[in-house]
Amino acid sequence: MKIVTYNINGIKARLPRLVEYLAEQQPDVVCLQELKTSDETFPEADIRAAGYGAVWHGQKSWNGVAVLAKGADPVERKRGLDGEPEDEHSRYLECDIDGTVVASIYLPNGNPQPGPKFDYKLRWIDRLADRARVLLAEEKPVVLAGDYNVIPNDDDTFSVRAMSDDALMQPESREGFRRLVAQGWTDALRTRYPKGGVWTFWDYQAGAWQRDAGFRIDHLLLSPVAADRLADAGVDKDYRGREKASDHAPTWVKLRS
Repeated sequence: MKIVTYNINGIKARLPRLVEYLAEQQPDVVCLQELKTSDETFPEADIRAAGYGAVWHGQKSWNGVAVLAKGADPVERKRGLDGEPEDEHSRYLECDIDGTVVASIYLPNGNPQPGPKFDYKLRWIDRLADRARVLLAEEKPVVLAGDYNVIPNDDDTFSVRAMSDDALMQPESREGFRRLVAQGWTDALRTRYPKGGVWTFWDYQAGAWQRDAGFRIDHLLLSPVAADRLADAGVDKDYRGREKASDHAPTWVKLRS
């Protein structure tokens, strides 16, 4: 089973790239982030025409997450995280697909920091950790897939100096991510590439793609049952270089059945 996390950066603008990716790679599950479209305008017909069922949690112009499954309709388990009833951001969607629980996650960016956006980011990490703890207790194969907006280690970025003031790399952001993983989750890409140096995001500015000035913020965390089935993990990097591509590359894990 190939499970992909893909920050699409606007599903309307990137729909040709998404459909192209589905046709060429035929992943079993795709977790999308940053749909930037409402529930009503999600392109369900195009997704179904590509052979995929979908569940989505949209938001006009901002955020938005979805889970796609090849030849099947994902069964929704939960949308949104507990802890802040007033939080209307569409950032979390959890589904069941053939006995595997998959969550699409779009963690807040947190910039500028310090400030209220950074505080919200840290609270959101804690809320995610609370949900992750519940999922671990179920003892099922679970994959927490998404754009975490956290650079976990120094070797997960092209330049520590360039990112030193960014919310993605603050000690509090990293500590929140570490606490989450320490519950018993396996960072699939880190396990496959323990020395780092693998990027999932390249900014549109300053020729970042051409210079390979990227960093790793898209992660797939595996529960122990899922980690036992880990076959491979990687980044479909070439898709970042295509015309009108997202600034993220599809990032994936393969689990044995």
